[in-house]
Amino acid sequence: MVILAVLNPGGRDKMRLFPCGAGLPSDPGHPPVNYHAYAACCHGGFYQSEKEIPEDVRAVLVLLRKRGLDAALHAVTGLKKRGKRVFISWKESGLHQVAESLADAKRQDKFRLICREADGFISSTPELVPLYQSSGCREGGFVPTPYPLVEPEWDFSVSAGKRRGVFVGTREFSVTSRDHSLAVSAACALGVPVTVINTDGLKGGHLLRSISRDLTILRGPLPYAEYLGVMARHRLVFQLDRSTVPGQVAGDALLCRLPCVGGDGAVERLAFENLHGFGRDAQALIGIARSLLLEDAFYVKEIEASRAAASARLSFSVGRAELEKLLR
Repeated sequence: MVILAVLNPGGRDKMRLFPCGAGLPSDPGHPPVNYHAYAACCHGGFYQSEKEIPEDVRAVLVLLRKRGLDAALHAVTGLKKRGKRVFISWKESGLHQVAESLADAKRQDKFRLICREADGFISSTPELVPLYQSSGCREGGFVPTPYPLVEPEWDFSVSAGKRRGVFVGTREFSVTSRDHSLAVSAACALGVPVTVINTDGLKGGHLLRSISRDLTILRGPLPYAEYLGVMARHRLVFQLDRSTVPGQVAGDALLCRLPCVGGDGAVERLAFENLHGFGRDAQALIGIARSLLLEDAFYVKEIEASRAAASARLSFSVGRAELEKLLR
């Protein structure tokens, strides 16, 4: 088995080791989701500095950030000198985020230099594959961020009788492609209780209350396990995100065994074929959500379909196999 180190040079997340894979939800540190999941499914670790990476770890994924390209280039060249196989990936990989990062000639040149120096890339979304290839990466591919779907400790589902209302999966008013305001308004029009997480302080609270006084507004961010526990008590997750992100909202819903309506992220498209927002407008998605709220047979059918699709493409074992093909 190839052990993978994921390096975020100069980033805020502290070192986290995953010798036993996903571990337990109660374990301290960042949960095994997003780019930490790449490390966790390969029993590796997530690091802040290249010096932290053990000598016996031969494969490293270096994350790129808008204001961290110099540190990334230094890390790539240093790791290559140590004889390691080095791949790269944008840490914030929504199309709007990468476009903002590369809307500068110096950063564009630095990114292309990094691509030429690296052995390849791992893209968490299919949309970015042509960018890496055209910028000089010699090999690589799309590997969706995996989730610990079969580990019983990560099953946050509750019985159907305890599920009530809609959980809005997005949070950011300031990112226009999230369509957060529209998602909250649409959810409130479904005639059931609606819960939303507010991470924007007083301003966010005022905005949410201006949409509806009946919202259940929880102050965030919440610890990950607590957040999943809240989500799991709802009938479905709803969003209208058009950011083509890796898809953590859908991944969270999978851990809660809930249907996720809307969103055009990679996980949404892989796991929720009949529910995602790629090619569907808001009106169609509201209709799908209403059907899930009212029709038990349709609800059960879509949950079973999402579990089958996720098991085939998004489990830790599948993610590890896909990463090993690239890293070898």
